[in-house]
Amino acid sequence: MMIAGGAALLGLTIVVVVLLLRQRQRERRHHENLQTLLDLADRLEGDLKTCRTGLQKAHSVMSLNPDSPQPSEKDARQAIDAGLRALLQQRLWIRDCASEASEQQLEATAQSMRDTRGRLRPLLEALSQAQQDLDSAMREHIHRGPGA
Repeated sequence: MMIAGGAALLGLTIVVVVLLLRQRQRERRHHENLQTLLDLADRLEGDLKTCRTGLQKAHSVMSLNPDSPQPSEKDARQAIDAGLRALLQQRLWIRDCASEASEQQLEATAQSMRDTRGRLRPLLEALSQAQQDLDSAMREHIHRGPGA
């Protein structure tokens, strides 16, 4: 009888340990997913700010009056600002809801941020190339001298 009771207690202990280990693993995975979301949000914010800075530089170089934004610059600035506002909404969701969110919700949010970064990548590359082209043109103009 005592052996059966000991075996039952051992079995129950094993079940509890396995359940605790699974719970800890889920918590660790959830924490990692939250950290991934925060890292993606930081990278996306950096991308948006880089776009904004690049657009400002490009428009100021090309504009006759850099203090007066052109219509295309206003549109670009509004698009970047809208992206930053959407990102703020994502950050608020992460703060307020992510701790209770399912793994699928966390992954969907992370994928949305990855997709947005993917759509921004060509713009960042184009801005970088445009900035290099502008810099080259300015150097050429300086080397030729005024009125050349």
